[in-house]
Amino acid sequence: MTEKNTSGRGQRELRVRVKTAKGRKLSSTLWLERQLNDPYVIRAKKEGYRGRAAYKILELDDRYGFLKPGARVVDLGCAPGGWCQVAVERVNALAQNPKKPVGTVLGIDLQEVEAISGAELHQLDFLTDEADGLVKGWLGGRADVVMSDMAAAASGHKATDHLRIVALVEAALAFAFDVLEDDGTFVAKVLAGGAESQMQTMLKKNFRKVANVKPPASRSDSSEKFVVAMGFRGRQAEGDDADDAEDMD
Repeated sequence: MTEKNTSGRGQRELRVRVKTAKGRKLSSTLWLERQLNDPYVIRAKKEGYRGRAAYKILELDDRYGFLKPGARVVDLGCAPGGWCQVAVERVNALAQNPKKPVGTVLGIDLQEVEAISGAELHQLDFLTDEADGLVKGWLGGRADVVMSDMAAAASGHKATDHLRIVALVEAALAFAFDVLEDDGTFVAKVLAGGAESQMQTMLKKNFRKVANVKPPASRSDSSEKFVVAMGFRGRQAEGDDADDAEDMD
């Protein structure tokens, strides 16, 4: 069901209203209604992306420019594939300019992901001991970018969920330390909540520039934000004295 304004001032955008169905909780109905009316969801369908999350990495790259033509990119927890789709477009610029290099996009996920043209997808747990070696072998070297939009399964308890996602991001960061090229970039989703201070310290010790940002595509009522750490120094030992990273706007 939709509603519209038929007054003399013209018609406003149609809004989809979802009726509560038998057996469906009110929270599920409200979520479905939000999805159907979300401009990023609508845009993703029109532009062929696998989800609204694609616009988060698009907006981050528009701002910081880490998905360069020719770059080797690893997307951890890549399902359903929106971030890989964006990376393919940005690092494989051969179609737009034959003089620019073609990059490599490697998607990793616990589940099988439907094929994406221009990307190489693998079903793999990145936490296993052999994962970093496999990834470097598939890339033919080290990565220029490691990115992650992963989130731990929600428990419904805010503090617990925050700790889980921080632990997951720290694991992704440890993986990035093993596979990133010098001067590489790490991008990951976190949740605002205060328990990530140790992770922020690690980022500033090992990267030259660090930003904590909420892109426009991230819902305003969500506590998620993203870290963008650029200029990998090579993993610093705990006792090493490294200059503090520059905070990026």
